[in-house]
Amino acid sequence: MKINKIDGALYKLLVINGAENLKRNYQTIDALNVFPVPDGDTGTNMRMTIEGGVNEIAEFDSKNIYEVAKKVSRGMLMGARGNSGVILSQLFRGISKGFEKYTSVTAISLAKAFKSGVEQAYKAVLTPAEGTILTVAREATEKLVLIASSRMSINEFFDEYIAEAKASLDRTPDLLPVLKEAGVVDSGGAGLVCILEGMRKAVNGEMLDSQETMNFGTSAVFEDLNKEEAEFGYCTEFILKLDPEKVGSVEEFSENTVLDQISPIGNSIVIVKDEDIVKVHVHTLTPGVVLNIGQQYGEFVKLKIENMTLQHTTLASKEEKPTEAPVEEVEVEEKPVKPAERSKYAIVAVANGEGLTQTFKELGVDYVVSGGQSMNPSTEDFIKGFDHLNAENIIVFPNNKNIILAANQAAKIYDESNVVVIPAKTIAQGFSALTMIDLSSEVDDIVSDMQAQLENVTSIAITYAIRKTKVNNVNVEKNDYIGMLDSKLVSAHRHLYNTFKEVIDMAVNDDKSLVTIIYGNGVSEREANDAAKYVQRNHSNVDVQVVNGGQDVYNYIVAVE
Repeated sequence: MKINKIDGALYKLLVINGAENLKRNYQTIDALNVFPVPDGDTGTNMRMTIEGGVNEIAEFDSKNIYEVAKKVSRGMLMGARGNSGVILSQLFRGISKGFEKYTSVTAISLAKAFKSGVEQAYKAVLTPAEGTILTVAREATEKLVLIASSRMSINEFFDEYIAEAKASLDRTPDLLPVLKEAGVVDSGGAGLVCILEGMRKAVNGEMLDSQETMNFGTSAVFEDLNKEEAEFGYCTEFILKLDPEKVGSVEEFSENTVLDQISPIGNSIVIVKDEDIVKVHVHTLTPGVVLNIGQQYGEFVKLKIENMTLQHTTLASKEEKPTEAPVEEVEVEEKPVKPAERSKYAIVAVANGEGLTQTFKELGVDYVVSGGQSMNPSTEDFIKGFDHLNAENIIVFPNNKNIILAANQAAKIYDESNVVVIPAKTIAQGFSALTMIDLSSEVDDIVSDMQAQLENVTSIAITYAIRKTKVNNVNVEKNDYIGMLDSKLVSAHRHLYNTFKEVIDMAVNDDKSLVTIIYGNGVSEREANDAAKYVQRNHSNVDVQVVNGGQDVYNYIVAVE
């Protein structure tokens, strides 16, 4: 059926269908990660971001497109995770602004709204990179602004928009050499195309109700990952106290509600309900998604996440039996309680792992936002953290380059304190900066000092490869231990110790004086001490300290300063 205008009711269906299409394909988007590390999460972040918008309009009915778009924008703003999620939320925020004077829109007005979205998204990124979701959105929009007319139907608009978006997506490897070397297109751009495809289906009267999948040229990669690692991943368990405001009737709430949502992303599932308590056990590659599903229905009483993949790869690389990876158990507060006395400063940091969390608290962090690789916290997660504090100034350390945008977005929204974000791109940078912070200074001086300290830190991260590839002229085999130096993949070996030695030798020079080795789950204290002894023997100009971080995914995080 030919559609000439979109009103609020139809826009709601477009957003819901776009989110549904991404939900069916987000794991394929995750698999487009350039580096073969077990933390590809672009699809997950985009899915959770747009689902924040869907949740906001689920019970909202209006034919005014601006009113609906505002609610979508608000929900996505709060739910935004990772760089891709924040950019997506800003794209929809700009689209919402473009609808401000309208109750319904034609193809011409829709093109202008998309242009507003692109402008808003570019503003959100300090140094926009081409060959990303920004490029895909911009190039498709530029074409539609040129060709949209009063005679163009909304159906034709989406046909033309998606055709140009796909062409732009195919060109992304020509703009970012690292994409071409890895043999993938940009994951954020692919996620956007996935959403647009779902929207087009809704325009054509096709609401998704089956498990459809799309192919961005990585099906072999994803199938290999899914087939060979499904028995590993994360053992995720939590106890949930149901919230009547979220589920309606606690008595009538069914375990199948949770089961239906987590069964596509996990196995070995056990769900038990007892009055207002639900206990869930699942093996999954995306524990963050599982936790967010649970949080839709109540508050966590207790949770634990155990990295089975790290245990497996550690076992495979050792002759002796490894020590069992520690299990993280977290008691969760139901409601934030601010301190009675207002302080001048409070510090918030992002960390994953019981040991690393405790270490940051010992360094003076007042609130730790749980997350990091594979579990990027949302804008709302930061704001919830801020609500636990009572300070004139809140200083935030994101400790991950993919979390900085969400932290900045939260800082702009929060108005009860002056929030400043120190752009720490790695745990190593954040750790080093926190050891040097001087809270007797004024806030501008603190920011300046922290910026200087970040520039003084060389960051090392070592994890394992989930697939065979070649990056930065380094040949990587599946299950190799791979080393990143300031986020550049520089080393790959079958044995963890060899990777550590090669990367540390690259990082340490005569200008460095301190090496901090933070070891994670799957690494024993003896192994960490052996690594420290290697540094001491071969680089006598530096002091070495060892910290049990207990982090998932990364065997070693090292700060060299």
